[in-house]
Amino acid sequence: MNIYCDESGGVGRGVMTLAAIAISAADADAVVARFRDATGHIGELKGSRIDLDERALLFGMLADVHFRATVSIAISAVKPDEGEDRGDHDVAIYCALMKDAVFPMLPDSGGCVEVFMDDGRYGPAILASVRQDIARDIGPFGRICYEMSHTLAGLQLADVMANSFFNRALVNDRQARMAAIVAPFLDDGRIVMRILERD
Repeated sequence: MNIYCDESGGVGRGVMTLAAIAISAADADAVVARFRDATGHIGELKGSRIDLDERALLFGMLADVHFRATVSIAISAVKPDEGEDRGDHDVAIYCALMKDAVFPMLPDSGGCVEVFMDDGRYGPAILASVRQDIARDIGPFGRICYEMSHTLAGLQLADVMANSFFNRALVNDRQARMAAIVAPFLDDGRIVMRILERD
């Protein structure tokens, strides 16, 4: 079982989301290839680069394959304490979101999960520390792998999903359409949304 994870937003944006999607590599590849054939998109698929109609099309294609996902969202939790370093807080929220999204999916994994995380957000030293922290808690269920998102279709789907819920959480002219696109998946339980509370 593969779980692909990517985030959107951050402490400076007032909202951070992280999507963890469990999907086979073959299904992820097929969805992205089908989307590219239909739209003419080339290169890496990113939520920030596709319009609302294309996003709805992609989610429609995703509906045709077996997947499940958890999206964890931090809103109030993104505000750092007085005097707290914003960069450190951003990393802490990222780790908390990762655990909040991934851990509920582990009991169904059968103990052989590979969790793929995007390699592009932080520098190598921070990523190594994050990996160690999360891997310690995942323990016997599997292993953590970092990959550049352009190399894996699953990471690109996670990017679009995280970006969609980021925009769903923002008050803007896209919010209602974003909510409508993801609503059927929330209703049927294929996507579970969780709100990260500040401890």
